Order: sequence, then C-alpha cells, then structure tokens
Amino acid sequence: MISQEQDGAAGFDFLIGSWAIENERLAKRFAGSSEWTRFTAISTCRKLLNGAGNLEEMTIPGKAFAGLALRIFNPADGLWSIHWADNDRHRVLPPMVGRFENGTGVFYGDEEHEGRTVRARFTWTPSTQSPRWEQAFSQDDGKNWETNWVMKFSRTE
Repeated sequence: MISQEQDGAAGFDFLIGSWAIENERLAKRFAGSSEWTRFTAISTCRKLLNGAGNLEEMTIPGKAFAGLALRIFNPADGLWSIHWADNDRHRVLPPMVGRFENGTGVFYGDEEHEGRTVRARFTWTPSTQSPRWEQAFSQDDGKNWETNWVMKFSRTE
C-alpha cells in the first residue's frame, strides 16, 4: 500500500513504469461460475499532459492482443476518466470515471455484456511495487456486483 493519500493528478503515479501482470478472469459472467482463466500480460505506463494524464500499453506474450488505457485527470471536478481501446474491439470504449479516496480508486461506467448494457466498476488498490486492479459488473444498477477480472501487477523495472 501507499502510505500517503493518492489523490488529484498524482492518483496514478504509482503505475508509472513497467509491469508483469497476473490476470484472473471469470470464465463465464453472471452464471454463478467459480472457474477462472489465468494468463500473464505485460504493460508499460508513462505520464502525459505534464502529469495530468498517463498512457498504459498492454500486451499478452505469445498472443496478437494489444490494448491501451488513456487516463486523464480533470482538476475542475477532481475526477479521472479512463478510456480503453484494444485490437479486439477496434474502438475506444466509453470512459470509466472516478477518483481515489482513502487509498483506493473507484471508477464507474457502462460496459456491454452479451448485447446489453451493464454497470461496470474498476477498483484500484495502489502500491509502488504490487498494485491491484479489479473489475466487477452489475446487472441491477449497482445493487449487486460480480467481480469478473483481477489483475495483480509486479514491477519489472
């Protein structure tokens, strides 16, 4: 964990650098599944916009997959917008929006799942050496959440 509160434009500073990522993704969503698919990815994240944003590029060794996250901080409202694009969907997805409070970053948005819109939540647990990201979906506008993806980062540089 990071000892001091990460907020504002410094919220994602912990992620700057190169990482190995252990992924665990739920095999089937909204089906009561307890089977997880595991795979490794690598990423590099760098600051943009004089520190008001960052760009993370991710690949999966041995696969043709490539994705990127563009994160931009808005000082007017204190919120981060996270934009994701990859070579599977060939488009930028709608942003996840949120902030860091009490040592945790929580971001909300909408995602498409099997042809319908569901609420999505990203939860970031900052750490300079081993941050964690979790994705959860809700079919009932946030009353109940199902965690469907966890990424555990390990610094490589």
